[in-house]
Amino acid sequence: MHELHHVMAAAEATITFLSVRTKIGRGAAIGGNMSTATGSDQQGYFPRWTLKTSGVIMPEERLSWGQTVVSGLQHCVAMSGATIIAPLLMGFDPNVAVLFSGVGTLIFFVIVAGRVPSYLGSSFAFIAVVIAATGYAGQGPNPNLSVALGGIVGAGVLYGVIALIVMWSGVGWVERLMPPAVTGAVVAAIGLNLAPVAVKAVSGGAFDTWVGLATVLIIGVVAVAAPGLWRRLPIIAGAIGGYLLYLLFANGLGFGKPIDFAQLAAAPWLGLPNFTTPTFQADAIFLIAPVAVILVAENLGHIKAVGAMTGRSLDAYLGRALFADSLATIVAACGGGTGVTTYAENIGVMAATKVYSTLLFAFAAAVSIVLGFSPKFGALILSIPGAVIGGLSIVLFGLIAAMAGRIWVENKVDFANPANLITIAVALTAGAGDLTLKFGAFTIGGIGTATFGAIILYQILTSPLARRAG
Repeated sequence: MHELHHVMAAAEATITFLSVRTKIGRGAAIGGNMSTATGSDQQGYFPRWTLKTSGVIMPEERLSWGQTVVSGLQHCVAMSGATIIAPLLMGFDPNVAVLFSGVGTLIFFVIVAGRVPSYLGSSFAFIAVVIAATGYAGQGPNPNLSVALGGIVGAGVLYGVIALIVMWSGVGWVERLMPPAVTGAVVAAIGLNLAPVAVKAVSGGAFDTWVGLATVLIIGVVAVAAPGLWRRLPIIAGAIGGYLLYLLFANGLGFGKPIDFAQLAAAPWLGLPNFTTPTFQADAIFLIAPVAVILVAENLGHIKAVGAMTGRSLDAYLGRALFADSLATIVAACGGGTGVTTYAENIGVMAATKVYSTLLFAFAAAVSIVLGFSPKFGALILSIPGAVIGGLSIVLFGLIAAMAGRIWVENKVDFANPANLITIAVALTAGAGDLTLKFGAFTIGGIGTATFGAIILYQILTSPLARRAG
């Protein structure tokens, strides 16, 4: 379902430039001026979240506690599929992955001082290198799991070093390296790259297609026409509505493959996940550690995408966000969890609901930690039909791609400029076509290719040498 995140190999990076841009130099380091990113934010390490029940809810604002709980659960729904599927593809325990996604999100929440809304879940960027490093056959527990964990710890350490450099040097280089034309192209490439995953999920047969489209319709109707609180919960409504439709027509009327509840019934309500400690082998570390570059690109892009949606620069927190993600990845790998990354699925939820309150993610993280100790939860999530997940993905991935238009419009990107036009064209094709580059055992998927290709190509096309040649 996500390969739901390949959100991503995510490498998935997107750096956008806002209409309201704040230039930040070295002061953007870890102790930088935090009010730069949040305007006249309340004093103190954490904001004093003010109550707001309508309109756009900003990071330092909150819904009523009842709405916070329900909206937080929606983010749990958005992240759960990918966070569980990714570890299954690598032979990890999905409940451990869910548990550490919550722990990692809380680490992120604390390090960014509760000012950046983001959920950290299982990264799909590790799948290819973990399989290569462990020789995993593709079914059941990974017999060399501890070796993979050592490599993921190595990736987290490298990631942390990069984060410290960003905190020391500031983010000015980011603005020069990745202007709006580039970052908008990468945002669009992310959504387009993930599109085949969503379409495949609803293409198992005519029945799956209709259920997926019905799920899409439910989400749209709820987002546009539902009264009050429900308008803020289109994803949960779509998941529940699609599940019930599938249950009715498949289990009840026999139009499709019935949902099998045997595993759900057998799973205990409470149980310890299978924690595993890492072992360190140089070859596995050298193979897996370079994934850190992809995680950096992804995290930067997501921070910028959230900045674009909220209309404020979050550049002051880039260093913190990178460091938080690196620390969360190390902590997860030390206990048997996958490497983690900021989730595009949850950015899609924010785009749909216009609720950016960071308290939602603290609540979602706490729920994930609790659910990590419930095997029945994992079985319930895995019982969601692929057609329903595909319908949810069509909406969420489409919202990511559509965000590129907003980036380009708000920053007045000049499409008559050949450098912009060629860079965008190449990135979109590389991302949508999933152009994969291989360097020995290290593989960069379409999102990574689009990201780094757009960055490099733009710099070449706008270099003094290219301008003189023109």
